[in-house]
Amino acid sequence: MGIIVQKFGGTSMGRWDRMDTDRLLQSAERVAKTKAQGHDVLVVVSAMAGLTNLLLELAGRVNPEGEPREFDTLASTGEQISIGLMALALQRLGYPSISFTGAQIGMKTDAAFTKARIQSIDTDRIRKAFRHGKIVVVAGFQGVTDEGDITTLGRGGSDTSAVAIAAALKADVCEIYTDVRGVYTADPRVVPRAKMLERISYEEMLELASLGSKVLQTRSVEFAMNYKVPVCVLSSFEEVPGTLVTEEAEDMERVMVRGVTSIPEAKVSLVGVPDKPGVAAKIFGDIAARNINVDMIIQNVGSDDHNDISFTVSRSDLKAVIAIANDLVKEIHAQKVQSDDKVVKVSAVGVGMRSHSGVAGKMFSALANKGINIQLISTSEIKISCIIAEEYAELAVRALAEEFELENESKELEQ
Repeated sequence: MGIIVQKFGGTSMGRWDRMDTDRLLQSAERVAKTKAQGHDVLVVVSAMAGLTNLLLELAGRVNPEGEPREFDTLASTGEQISIGLMALALQRLGYPSISFTGAQIGMKTDAAFTKARIQSIDTDRIRKAFRHGKIVVVAGFQGVTDEGDITTLGRGGSDTSAVAIAAALKADVCEIYTDVRGVYTADPRVVPRAKMLERISYEEMLELASLGSKVLQTRSVEFAMNYKVPVCVLSSFEEVPGTLVTEEAEDMERVMVRGVTSIPEAKVSLVGVPDKPGVAAKIFGDIAARNINVDMIIQNVGSDDHNDISFTVSRSDLKAVIAIANDLVKEIHAQKVQSDDKVVKVSAVGVGMRSHSGVAGKMFSALANKGINIQLISTSEIKISCIIAEEYAELAVRALAEEFELENESKELEQ
């Protein structure tokens, strides 16, 4: 039999503040069942629900301007609690198990504290434990630098830990257990009859993850795609098939759009920008220097040798971007800065766009029929995104789900 990596998130580990171990024990039983089938099993766990937030809140009360290194040292302890509890739960069920922190399996990262990137993994201790018949339990979300400093991988980092370990072990599959049944064509809270997908390509999942789908963390999908790791999204609470994230298959192109999403953003406009070489480079160079990602960009044709440049950023970056933009207005002799933090990006994603024409027209018509104005448009080979007013976000998603037939036909099929 092969190697299976299983990842359990915070909701699958129970709530720390209620001393809730029922879900943790339920997850351990799922692991034990897989081991009983003859597989080598490695489990990656997150901190119990609510614990990481508590730790960060405590740190903020003590010193909100403290060094990121110390925040990582503190935040990583939640996963250490989880690995100990999971190993104990598996031993209670009669299965030999051993827990490891990120450092103990040589999960080497760079020194970008709070958002570190994995550089290498040493699998020797894991494989030795497998040879002794043990289930291996690893702390997600964390790693260690060459200097021995503890790092964390950012929110959702346990997904990335799991897929990266699966890649290093050349595992047969990486199973991500979560509080939903799988990946849906749209957010079921917005589109109640959204379909659950049996299969989705890495490219589509990467786009959906980056555009607002919260099922998988973006970097975990990048790892899976780069190293060809099959990922299965499964429910922690129900034994249903779930969604397989894998390489693109020929039949995937039959469907024009695989899913629709929406994500909050902020729009910034520089009005009256001089139309001359180097101005755009100056604007976006200054923003990039602050490690701020710019999403959609549009330059309007103006008059009198001046243009308007609009772009979108994360809402969390808006304050910093406005400060940069105000300085730029003086430096490049633009007229003014305008901003709007009440916009969302609604997107349609599908590899079928490569072989189907007219997707953009259908999308624009569906929005127009609901009286929704499009402010900005961005396209790629498998994605079309529009910036619209925030108040129309759910209406837009429902309209697109209907237009591209992403709903189950009868209420009996609702998930």
